[in-house]
Amino acid sequence: MISRELCERVLRRAVSTGADYAEIFAEHTTDHAIRMISNKVDSVADAVIAGASVRVFRGLRSVTATTTDTSEAGLMRCASRAADALGEGNAAVEINLRERIFGDIHPVKIVPSTVPNRQKADVLKSAYFAAREYDESIVQATGTLLDVDHNILIATSEGLYAEDRQIRTRLSISAVSDRGQGTQTGSCNPGRRMGMEVFDSVIDPVATGRTAAEQAFTMAGAGYCKAGVMPVAIGNGFGGVIFHEACGHSLEASAVAYGLSQFAGKLGTQIANPKVTAVDDGTIPNAWGSINIDDEGTPAQKNVLIENGILKTYMIDKYNGRRMGMASTGSARRQSYAYTTTSRMTNTYIAEGTDDNDEIIASIEYGLYAKSMGGGSVNPATGEFNFAVNEGYMVRGGKICEPVRGASLVGKGSEVIMNIDMVGRNLDLGQGMCGASSGSIPTNVGQPLIRVSSITVGGR
Repeated sequence: MISRELCERVLRRAVSTGADYAEIFAEHTTDHAIRMISNKVDSVADAVIAGASVRVFRGLRSVTATTTDTSEAGLMRCASRAADALGEGNAAVEINLRERIFGDIHPVKIVPSTVPNRQKADVLKSAYFAAREYDESIVQATGTLLDVDHNILIATSEGLYAEDRQIRTRLSISAVSDRGQGTQTGSCNPGRRMGMEVFDSVIDPVATGRTAAEQAFTMAGAGYCKAGVMPVAIGNGFGGVIFHEACGHSLEASAVAYGLSQFAGKLGTQIANPKVTAVDDGTIPNAWGSINIDDEGTPAQKNVLIENGILKTYMIDKYNGRRMGMASTGSARRQSYAYTTTSRMTNTYIAEGTDDNDEIIASIEYGLYAKSMGGGSVNPATGEFNFAVNEGYMVRGGKICEPVRGASLVGKGSEVIMNIDMVGRNLDLGQGMCGASSGSIPTNVGQPLIRVSSITVGGR
């Protein structure tokens, strides 16, 4: 992408005014998307993102400059802007880069760009029509097949020169059902860090479409949830979005380093129920949020954030690590070269527990089973959140009863993880895109079935 020799010259210019660290991040990314609506392929779109950034540190000062011109002249101008913004000086520093190959634990068998659009469209159509034809109440469906080929290069004044290629594929289906009580929407959005082979063994397009339609159909026939404080069982997979949003962001150094986290200064203390062990693991082979190296060139790690309720570590990037006096945990991520990298999650989940899943439901005399979670909002500083329940059911006498719509979960992250008093054994991961200061990045959320002993349920 950029030669090692050119990177050395650019880095020398970047540190010439006294920076104690400099970094080049370059990328070439191709996004390809096929979209379907109204029983036909609606669009085929390609996007290319290419450019580079130069970032410099001096102590706790940081400056980033970006450019779309990756010629030598363009990169030198970019380095000069960063160096000059950092301050005046005249430092001559020798930069010697050594290429490092970290290896790839995410093998890709069929690179999506080698597959004809017609073949991709066939996969999308099978999922789309499985949703559209699920029931006559399905009045609309939409579908998208996305593949991303993200190539990055990182060179630093510490001597690192490394590249990585990240290929991801995702199928998204949404269905709308109308059973005479107003429309309801269901969705299913599986993805992996894999190529088109994902549809041979991991993602079933027909099952994806049916799952989206079934959720819409079920909720379209549901009555409204009653509000109140009650025990809630939260389903596995994307149910982990509660931990991701209400607690995960508060464990990122971008919040902790500035004291803007509910968990700042609490390392080694109990912040969760002893049943809770929470992990951020960027090393899971072919998982949606996995990486080989982060966007500062640090190898991916499995970081145990909370172990048996005790806070063990945070997710840390290099710059915020300076503020905290702690080393990077391989957690630096960014959407593209146009964003400044910071600490972010990869695959974040509550680990499996020892409770029987049937016993979790049986333990609830009256409460809610939140089978599928939706979006919501959270304040990382306080952990206060509000999340929609996409698919919910009332639980009475230890049995799952009628479906209910309009439910939401309202609470505070630090309180909820204390109230998780049962953790099941069916760990699964759900795919999403997480937005924060460094842009939108692919992340997994996950958990087994869990029980929150008491939480506010919004409804009617």
